[in-house]
Amino acid sequence: MTYEQATHFAQTWGLALLAVCFGLALIYALWPGNKKKFDQAARSPLDDGGDDNG
Repeated sequence: MTYEQATHFAQTWGLALLAVCFGLALIYALWPGNKKKFDQAARSPLDDGGDDNG
């Protein structure tokens, strides 16, 4: 395998891998079952915390 073949392979499959990972992350972020988890994570910095200020 020459350098040109290796770079073409890496660029092509690297782009494909990046697109697949982006698609999976997008599906995970927009999946309706994860809404409660993400809403809770978004509110957590604003929660009182209760016992920490003791």
